[in-house]
Amino acid sequence: MESPLFLVDDKHLPLYRIVWVSDTPHFCGEEDCMCEGRYEVRLEADESLWANREERDCLVTALQQWCGDVEGEGPIEGDL
Repeated sequence: MESPLFLVDDKHLPLYRIVWVSDTPHFCGEEDCMCEGRYEVRLEADESLWANREERDCLVTALQQWCGDVEGEGPIEGDL
């Protein structure tokens, strides 16, 4: 990987700041919600960015490469 930065919306995001990435789109039912149907990217210090489906998929791939997904098993399923 060339750079630990990833473009989400119009922001260059350092991958090391990401805590988690939503697997399902946001839905709260509020009429004035601006994030409906977008995917939350949670950052440290309780900050969030909102990505579209393409950005989310590319971000997950970039995180797997950056973290060294040597097993290639994908996400871990189940309860902790």
